[in-house]
Amino acid sequence: MAIDLVNYERRTRKAVRAFWGSRDAARQKQVESGKSDQGERAGVTAGKNMDGFIDLILDIIRANGLAHADVHQDRAVLTLPGFFRPTKLWDLLVIHKGVLIAAIELKSHIGPSFGNNFNNRAEEALGTAHDLWTAYREGAFGKQPRPFVGWLMLVEDAAASRSPVGIHSPHFPVFEEFKNASCLQRYDMLCQKLIQEQLYTSAAVINSPRTAARSGKYSSLSDMTSLKAFVAALAGHIATEAARLD
Repeated sequence: MAIDLVNYERRTRKAVRAFWGSRDAARQKQVESGKSDQGERAGVTAGKNMDGFIDLILDIIRANGLAHADVHQDRAVLTLPGFFRPTKLWDLLVIHKGVLIAAIELKSHIGPSFGNNFNNRAEEALGTAHDLWTAYREGAFGKQPRPFVGWLMLVEDAAASRSPVGIHSPHFPVFEEFKNASCLQRYDMLCQKLIQEQLYTSAAVINSPRTAARSGKYSSLSDMTSLKAFVAALAGHIATEAARLD
């Protein structure tokens, strides 16, 4: 049976419009309440910015054979056991017949600060994956095939995110590919390496300008880290598990 990508391009444009619209609404609310000094934090704390992408993922799950799986989105039921810590809170969990099918993180990075915040996102992604796979190895989820572990990042497409980020390494040279790389390029390299090192089944980064609140415009930086690669990998995994557990 062919996998179903549920017209993901159209759905992604809709998700992008919702993302920027949610941020604009949150920022306007802060202005009206007299708390405009919070700046970009208003959009971050709104908590609903990535809901359009969650809807896309839910439709992929339903369309590829696991319509009756337990898909958890509420904070109270989004934790998984860890190895280096008791639990980790995820953004989306898919469980079917007691089997962990998928664990997915959805993040965004909006300016004006890009350089320092990238390091925070990278450290979080690395720590989360290492913790989960060590817990998996130690039997935290029982005897089961490897789940789909996904990381999806939306980055603002802006002059600052496309400009080279400075590097300070006084003792040893950094790897050549990081020199003169922009924040967007760093995210692309990060996602590629997360996949190559098998820390994530799929890791994707898409970039979108603030003006996309109307157009839904977005783009990818490479085939390997594209949204198409992400949704295809997820759909294939869901279809495989559906056939196995049916």
